[in-house]
Amino acid sequence: MKLDILSPEEEVFSGEVETVSLPGITGRFQLLNHHAPIISALASGTISYVLKEGKKETSLEIKGGVVEMLNNSVVILID
Repeated sequence: MKLDILSPEEEVFSGEVETVSLPGITGRFQLLNHHAPIISALASGTISYVLKEGKKETSLEIKGGVVEMLNNSVVILID
């Protein structure tokens, strides 16, 4: 699936990933390939994602934000 992580200052990441794990405001949740459409607020915590190529896991600390999953594309706007 396609993942874009954007902050007000820059594009933090754009690429193909296998999974994304997020700090939701009511607890952590994970998005997998072809997940149902979702929009959710994010709490302070860690975003983790596994790159499709090389299967490398990467983490990013955030202060909050919002995520949208639609048509196998994930867009995360972070504070």
